[in-house]
Amino acid sequence: MTALHAATTTGGAATATAATTAAEPAAGLVQSIDWLAIAPVVVPAAVALVVLVADLFATERTKRLLGDWLSIAGLAAATALLLPLRAGDRSTFCLTGDPGACSYTADHFTLVIQFLVLAGALVTALLSVTAVREARMPDGEYWFLLLSSAAGAALLPASRDLATLIVALEVASLPAFALVGMRRGDRLSSEAALKFFLSSVTATAVSLFGISLVYAATGSLHLEQVADRLDHVPGQLDTLAMAGVALTLVGFAFKTAAVPFHFWVPDTYVGAPLPIAGYLSVIGKAVGFTGLILVTVIAFPAYSDIWGPALAVLAALTMTFGNAAAVRQDPARAHSAVRLLAWSSVGQAGYLLVPIAAAAYSGRDEIGATVAYALMYAAANLGAFAVAALVARTKPLHRIADYRGLYAERPAAALALAFFLLCLAGLPPGIIGLFAKVAVFGSAVDAGLGWLAVVMAANVVIALYYYLRWTALLFRAPEGAAGAAGARGRAPWPVTAAIAATAVVSVVLSGAPQAVLRFASGALFPH
Repeated sequence: MTALHAATTTGGAATATAATTAAEPAAGLVQSIDWLAIAPVVVPAAVALVVLVADLFATERTKRLLGDWLSIAGLAAATALLLPLRAGDRSTFCLTGDPGACSYTADHFTLVIQFLVLAGALVTALLSVTAVREARMPDGEYWFLLLSSAAGAALLPASRDLATLIVALEVASLPAFALVGMRRGDRLSSEAALKFFLSSVTATAVSLFGISLVYAATGSLHLEQVADRLDHVPGQLDTLAMAGVALTLVGFAFKTAAVPFHFWVPDTYVGAPLPIAGYLSVIGKAVGFTGLILVTVIAFPAYSDIWGPALAVLAALTMTFGNAAAVRQDPARAHSAVRLLAWSSVGQAGYLLVPIAAAAYSGRDEIGATVAYALMYAAANLGAFAVAALVARTKPLHRIADYRGLYAERPAAALALAFFLLCLAGLPPGIIGLFAKVAVFGSAVDAGLGWLAVVMAANVVIALYYYLRWTALLFRAPEGAAGAAGARGRAPWPVTAAIAATAVVSVVLSGAPQAVLRFASGALFPH
């Protein structure tokens, strides 16, 4: 009896041990989700779905309330949710076998770019309130697409594997096609949407092909693992990996509007609703540059001898072509103001590429200059588009000449636009613009790219011409008595709020430029 009891006890213990052993791997397959970390992405995505569903059943008046207030509140809440994450120490969706390999990381780099994206989308939403009503665009569809694109753009800087990266890129891009062509019956809008769609699809196809080659050479999609395995690629796979790296970079060069992949920019900005043109110039560009930083600095450092020189050449070409085209804009031509901002954004993309190229020669710390410059550019460029939206209410041709005498008609708007243009030019009192340009220039010098620093200096001088020409026009006497009287009308509060918000941010950044650069360079990408 005792032996039988012992045997039974032993058998039961063995069974329990086997069951526990079998349960442990099963439990290990369950990944925990850090909901607070992903909240800045989930909130705009959830609000987008609510707006889309509610639009099916709501009355016309309720639709506008849902679109205006709910969408703006959702973007404001998503931006506010970055505060609890300010420590920058959260990750989620990690591999069970390698806890260090995570698909989503909320570090300081992620938080800075997410703030840029969500705050920029919030300014775009403010500008869109009146634009949607006056252009009679469908409320539900517009707000759903804008929120969806913002959610994808917020996801991208947190992505730490190539699959999540490309999904985020497309979630940010696909709604933008429809937003550009949202003005039904407008030939320019349809043409702009088609050009944007074709260029973006080409970029995605090239990127996916490059990523597939990288995966074939490394057997992993996580950026840190890709970096480790590219350091030890077998000789027979080296050419395959090299081709994958090159094609992936070409795809992101389309997204950043780097020359020679910039051809879609001016026509797309002209054809898009003005708030969406501003959105693409800032958030769309931030998405491309963020993806470029992640794949080069984190995933492909082993091939820095390839992408470093390539990006340096792209930077030189981009800033030169962009500024040269901006100088040639005729102030009396229709849409010349939007075209100048479009070509200016191409030139600014060249400056943003410089620190990324420098990182190939002198390390990750140079990326801080790109982030600091991106913050300055985002605030100033969105502010310029906000003033353009205000002026377009009475002068819809979007000509630079329409801004003559703006100070006599709208002093506050003229002073704000002058400040934004001086920030973009890098002249006082736009201290943040000057400081950002010096930081970018210093990154090129530190990396031994003296020739690129010289090209940048020449382009900064060229850009001064068209920025100062526009600024001077604001304070000239209006043409004729009718111009002096001005058909100004009352500025809608959302447009006024957008101008005020971007002006405040630009002034604050100008007041503490060292803090911006110190945070950007010291907290990003710890070694």
